[in-house]
Amino acid sequence: MSDKLEKHYDAIVVGSGPAGSTAVKELTERGLEVLLLEAGRDITEDDFVPGPPTPPSAMSIDLFGRARAFLRGQYVQARRAMYQPQKDPFLVNDLEQPYSTKDGDFLWIRGRQLGGRFHSYGRMLLRASDHEFKSKTLTGRGEDWPISYADLEPYYDHIEEFLGLYGEKDGIENLPDGHYRGPSLLTESEKQFKRVVEERWPERKVVPWRYAAPNLYRVPLGVVAARKTGRLAERMNAVVSRVTIDRATNRANGVVFIDAETKKEYSAKADIVMLCASTIESVRLLLNSATDSHPNGLGNSSGLLGQYFMDQTPSLLFGDDPQRPGFERIDPAPPDPYYPPVGGVYIPQFDNVDEITNPNYQHGWAMQGTIGRIPVPEGHGGTVGLMAFGEIPAYRENSITINKRRKDKWGVAIPRIRLAVTDNERNLMRAQVAGLKDMALASGYRINFAGSPLGLDSKKVWPDADPISRALFIVAFKKSVSMGAAIHECGGARMGKDPKTSVLNEFNQTWDIPNLFVTDASSYVTNGAVGPTLTIMALTARACDHAAREHAAGTL
Repeated sequence: MSDKLEKHYDAIVVGSGPAGSTAVKELTERGLEVLLLEAGRDITEDDFVPGPPTPPSAMSIDLFGRARAFLRGQYVQARRAMYQPQKDPFLVNDLEQPYSTKDGDFLWIRGRQLGGRFHSYGRMLLRASDHEFKSKTLTGRGEDWPISYADLEPYYDHIEEFLGLYGEKDGIENLPDGHYRGPSLLTESEKQFKRVVEERWPERKVVPWRYAAPNLYRVPLGVVAARKTGRLAERMNAVVSRVTIDRATNRANGVVFIDAETKKEYSAKADIVMLCASTIESVRLLLNSATDSHPNGLGNSSGLLGQYFMDQTPSLLFGDDPQRPGFERIDPAPPDPYYPPVGGVYIPQFDNVDEITNPNYQHGWAMQGTIGRIPVPEGHGGTVGLMAFGEIPAYRENSITINKRRKDKWGVAIPRIRLAVTDNERNLMRAQVAGLKDMALASGYRINFAGSPLGLDSKKVWPDADPISRALFIVAFKKSVSMGAAIHECGGARMGKDPKTSVLNEFNQTWDIPNLFVTDASSYVTNGAVGPTLTIMALTARACDHAAREHAAGTL
């Protein structure tokens, strides 16, 4: 029997990352009393004490850092390609929170604490466009979303102005310009890269990153804003195990959660339940909330809950620029004493944008990178890091299901993830790696390695590394860059115009239960090649706008 919290809330928000922190701000500022439930711990200033200064060093494999994380129970998190040890405390313990896979490996990088993956993402925030939302109309490939860029544009504006972004007006149709607090600058090495690439491949537009100012509050800014309203209640270490349904009305009436420390069970009641727990976790929660009237999970009358799961195809290249030794610090944003500076180059998708320009694969790929920004020893060539992201089509067979035979530390059935690749994705990843190598070699860089989930594609791998580190890197490479390494997973509770072919409507409401919303990237219909964070926040703001109006009207 669950202990019931005394207060009945207007809304419960599950999760405190990009979606959840946006939700509590938007709902409380519209007058709703909100309970925020976060499965992980609170954060304090002690979490962000900078370590001792380290001498400049070229980007390395960091086997010792990964080994320490592995021994702490982070045997999955330690595999991540872009390894930075200061982000380890903000990623989960994999022993406590396992998952299973089907038909191939999947690398699930995730955080559980106030702010979620806000503490481990790269602060890069990009708008999607009608190239993503209306892909069927533009190219005849994929499916259309039930919304257009025009529907989301005012919410993009709203989020960017609130967070404070740095960027440039680039005038690229499939990478809409935003509202920027200040400029985003390129290093001299990056300017040279831009000249070389755009001269040889005019369709590849090299622009500076668009990124958020550092959050020195550490607590997500949306939570900070919600606290100021006096209408936010918070509960950390609250592992939500299921959404509850009122049998008389068939509406959601709250959630059941487990205290992560005491393992005691509680229930909380509200008029609205909003799931913002991240793609896989929100789908897992809906599936685990099955009832007699919803035997296959909540919101699953279409039978599509958990289906059409996606990520992006990852590819990596690291090297150095012998023509430009040293490094350059260039960041107009205020410095962050804990995290390294951000910024770099970005190439938006250039294949198959408005028409089919490469029939070898559907859709295309984009690239983000950094050149000459990472500290290196004196005389060492500037560090080059390039990563490509390709769009995987929405295949119904790729899915999130529940593994009822295995439970996490709190007795909740774990997710089973299937993200298999086809010849389409193999062709795409080969093109990504070839493209990264072509641009690197044209720019005069020495390649330390290049590869994808298909394996390494380099004659020499880390030529300056010791033989043991090099050998271990080669053995572990495919695990570090397996599917999931892009950390842009989405889909599983897709939006749509028809309840027979989707889980959510255009306002992120479940068709079956109108007061149950899902606003994270599980709502995606298709995936583009841009990162999802800004779009998640804009979708959430739009859903909250709608939910608050409907609640005021008495319909929720």
